[in-house]
Amino acid sequence: MTEVARQPKAHRDTDCGKLENAFAQYQGELLGTLYYLVGNIEDARDALQDTFVKCWRHKDQVAGVENLKAWIFRIALNTGRDLRQTAWRRKRQGLPDDESIVESMAAGPMAIAARNEQLGRLSEAIRGLRGEEQEVFLLRQNGQLKYEEIAEAAGIPLGTVKTRMRLALTKLREALAEEE
Repeated sequence: MTEVARQPKAHRDTDCGKLENAFAQYQGELLGTLYYLVGNIEDARDALQDTFVKCWRHKDQVAGVENLKAWIFRIALNTGRDLRQTAWRRKRQGLPDDESIVESMAAGPMAIAARNEQLGRLSEAIRGLRGEEQEVFLLRQNGQLKYEEIAEAAGIPLGTVKTRMRLALTKLREALAEEE
């Protein structure tokens, strides 16, 4: 008999609901993090869907998870890494996302051009970080995880998280200052 089958039905339903609620709550943060990690919105959405499927397959572990947000982000991070390492996916060029199209209709062309230039420089600078630095930066900024949660999600010591974040911020400041 499986671990899930041994649990009372009400307990399993509570864990499923807890997982669904958590995933719905963090979906936007996950998508943003995965977008920067994999490089385009289509792959980020695929990775988000894969993350949900992987979480659902392991829903029997939810009761034993101390920090559900970190657990979900760890699965998303691993999924994004796997996707990023697939060579043919890296070469795909994404289409503009729906939000930028709607925004472009509302703002003036000069404001849009300036914002797109800033975002492009920032995205390029983030992509210039080493993979480990990029992940820590994105989990902190997009995922809004605390350093302790990042350490748990990435499976690294807290001191390493702080060092990688400091290095990432230093490199980003330097890269953005050079372009101005």
